[in-house]
Amino acid sequence: MIDFRSAVEARDPDAMAATLADDVVFRSPVAFKPYPGKAITAAILRGVLRVFEDFEYVRELTGDDGRDHALVFRARIGDVTVEGCDFLHLDGDGLIDELTVMVRPLSAAQALAAAMADQFERIQREATGG
Repeated sequence: MIDFRSAVEARDPDAMAATLADDVVFRSPVAFKPYPGKAITAAILRGVLRVFEDFEYVRELTGDDGRDHALVFRARIGDVTVEGCDFLHLDGDGLIDELTVMVRPLSAAQALAAAMADQFERIQREATGG
């Protein structure tokens, strides 16, 4: 868990990917359908690094069993302020097997949806090695 936060704060996409289980499921704040698998999740996270500016975690909450974490963040997309939370679940090996992101307010979700839509062709190429 600490590794993911440190990797994100360092803006290190390889370290971020190293914290993901092969069977991770990513749930986007702007897409209904979840994205299963490490390759697409890592590619989406790289896209997020390109989109978010001034990203910072401001709070961390951990469940009683140490396998559930909530990382509250703030960032910007252009002139839109984003507040959000990364909800992580760790598998038995300590790797992230579920990653759910939520953002607010609606203007931030809309800005994120537009910015990520612009990234998505590249994300798909990165995920498939193309």
